[in-house]
Amino acid sequence: MGVWQFIQDQVFGMKWLNELIGKGLSKLGLDVGERIGGSIQFFFYDVLKITVLLCLLIFVISYIQSYFPPERSKRILSRFHGVGANIISALLGTVTPFCSCSSIPLFIGFTSAGLPLGVTFSFLISSPMVDLGSLILLMSIFGAKVAVIYVIVGLMIAVAGGTLIEKLHMEPYVEEFVRAAGGVDIESPTLTKRERIQYTREQVISTFKKVFPYILVGVGIGAIIHNWIPESWIEAVLGGNNPFGVVLATLVGIPMYADIFGTIPVAEALLYKGAQLGTILSFMMAVTTLSLPSLIMLRKAVKPKLLALFIGICTIGIILVGYLFNAFQFLLI
Repeated sequence: MGVWQFIQDQVFGMKWLNELIGKGLSKLGLDVGERIGGSIQFFFYDVLKITVLLCLLIFVISYIQSYFPPERSKRILSRFHGVGANIISALLGTVTPFCSCSSIPLFIGFTSAGLPLGVTFSFLISSPMVDLGSLILLMSIFGAKVAVIYVIVGLMIAVAGGTLIEKLHMEPYVEEFVRAAGGVDIESPTLTKRERIQYTREQVISTFKKVFPYILVGVGIGAIIHNWIPESWIEAVLGGNNPFGVVLATLVGIPMYADIFGTIPVAEALLYKGAQLGTILSFMMAVTTLSLPSLIMLRKAVKPKLLALFIGICTIGIILVGYLFNAFQFLLI
């Protein structure tokens, strides 16, 4: 086993933990080869693995984020123009909140501060779709190639979507209270290292409390798919024989609400059961980027025409990504 494969399997994937839990359950008299034992093993393994990765990722990302408060982020973005500004905005989205609902207040703040609308939409698309957490978690399940390409393609969607909105001059379709708010450029205080650690610790606790229920639900669904739903059913609906599997997965994902941590166990179970890679990624993108609660929140800030354009751009981009990954799955897994 190569060094990278070892890191992927044992560090990110924590396969040692799965074996340890399996041995422990076997000593308790459970047969992990049967459905009930296998479901319990899957549940405990994924909950523990995702919890450990979640806390570590939030700590690292929050520490980085402490250097980029909204005021400083606004100043950074204001230095760039054109597509360059969209690229920087999309990249900035990778170190900000984990779900779309958390990103919308920052989007409103940036828009109120006078940043170009296309730039703020690039941020809004990338923030929930391609945060650093998604890179690590996808790497633990699908491998480095899939994770890196997923992030690159997600950033491309964010940049293209923001650029298109900018070219269409959609500023009149932002609600008046957002445009009239104006930006208050407050110089953020310089934090000491201890204060940054304290901020990071608070972010870990706060985010974990919000995310953990979705982890439990996602892992529970994943355990059911993994051990109780026949493989033939998954292949028939989301496998290569259904040309509309990507579209179906995208449409099913939109009304749901979760983040990358809640969708990973479902994706893992679907892949194991024979669903195509691109179809799974489309489902994940739809859930994290176009969840119904986030769209309701966004509607308060933008008018229906701009909201519909945002949904259309994201949906088309997600579907295209799904078919792209399906076409080249043989090279990636």
